[in-house]
Amino acid sequence: MTLQEILNGVDVVSSTAAMTTEIGELKYDSRAVQPGDVFVAITGYATDGHKYIGKAMEQGAAAVVCERIPEGDIPCIQVASSRRALAQMAANYFGHPAKEMKMIGITGTNGKTTTTYLIKTILEAQGCKVGLIGTNQNMIGEEIIPTERTTPESFELQQLFRQMADAGCTHVLMEVSSHSLVLDRVYGIEFAVGAFTNLTQDHLDFHGTMENYCDAKAMLFRQSALGVMNVDDDWGRKILAEKSCEFLTYGVENDADMHAEDIELHADGISFTCVSGGEKTPVSLGIPGQFTVYNALCALSCAKELGIPVAAAAEAMRAAHGVKGRVEVVPTDTDYTVLIDYAHTPDGVENVLRAARGFTKGRVIGLFGCGGDRDRTKRPLMGAIAAKLSDLCIVTSDNPRTEQPEAIIDDILEGMQDTKTPYEVIVNRPEAIHHAMDIAQAGDTIVLMGKGHETYQEINHVKHHLDEREVVAAYFEK
Repeated sequence: MTLQEILNGVDVVSSTAAMTTEIGELKYDSRAVQPGDVFVAITGYATDGHKYIGKAMEQGAAAVVCERIPEGDIPCIQVASSRRALAQMAANYFGHPAKEMKMIGITGTNGKTTTTYLIKTILEAQGCKVGLIGTNQNMIGEEIIPTERTTPESFELQQLFRQMADAGCTHVLMEVSSHSLVLDRVYGIEFAVGAFTNLTQDHLDFHGTMENYCDAKAMLFRQSALGVMNVDDDWGRKILAEKSCEFLTYGVENDADMHAEDIELHADGISFTCVSGGEKTPVSLGIPGQFTVYNALCALSCAKELGIPVAAAAEAMRAAHGVKGRVEVVPTDTDYTVLIDYAHTPDGVENVLRAARGFTKGRVIGLFGCGGDRDRTKRPLMGAIAAKLSDLCIVTSDNPRTEQPEAIIDDILEGMQDTKTPYEVIVNRPEAIHHAMDIAQAGDTIVLMGKGHETYQEINHVKHHLDEREVVAAYFEK
């Protein structure tokens, strides 16, 4: 592939490189550059790729793509945006695999993972082979591919699309994070359907304000042919008003194209009647909680936008199971229940505790912490909500990263100062879980919040193995 071919469609400002140059591979990590490769200097969280142009040249780079022209006689292509250039170049490099499949993107604070799995179940019932990209894992059909972030960098994303297309996937389901939209990881991808679940406080350390956070989510619909929107969400209605594309709306409380009636919440799931265009369809799903109604409506709406009848989609969804780390019941053979959930936002904590409250005969024991190096302002909010909806709280450590766990807990406790709910602080998370099990009584529900599908605890850039299922099992071995 020539430099001209891999730069097709890229907004080039200036160039000192020969466009007929044959290039090897596309790299954005200077350490991985081999002779003949083209190096793209992008700005990351911790460092700026422009600092490593010299290193890339030393290792034999044929050319450099950058925003700022480096000193010296270096064959470089100056672009308006290195990140957009990387996304376009990656698509060129892998032969535009996304165009060979139908792309469905789901964005929002909560519900993305479960919704993508519900849609995957619906599509597979229609005989489709589905690729999935998300927080828990990536999948090609039933093959599981581990993942490090919700939405990979654009190069890895296009590489994954190529694997999916070559494996015969007809559809790709993606959790599209706000970071990926702002950082152009999904730049240039044309989505057949884009869907919005909800927006609640999270990632303000990155976005600064809720308005910026909403604007980031709204970017998805500027590259979607059709949109699916939760009109019960205030921010959703704001995005809807922009009319970036044609929308199908869903909701429970407000007028919507698809809405739920006769909602029943059970300990082991939910049921409701889906009303769409005068058609009424019974829906039953084995995942508890009011939020499951919204996830189901979102999945059904996406299916409808893809041309699948609501009745067929609802029937397929009956076979769907819960996702690992989302209201997951841990087998204990005890007279109390242990749940694991990924709840790491104020809204997520409220959702899972309300769900537990709906079927718990005894006490709800909420155990949680907050991540370090992330939005500090949500910590007291999570503390206040957990205290309000639990009968007993245990505050512990989550992923402290580079912060002191005790300092994070102090932030949480600010929101619990006026509570009458008893609470305890146990910094060591396994010890906190074992203590919760020590004090659990018949009919209680212990809700372990924050880790969900994660099987590690990150401390000072090191990931230590920590699977809460194993922690629970170890309690009984003792």
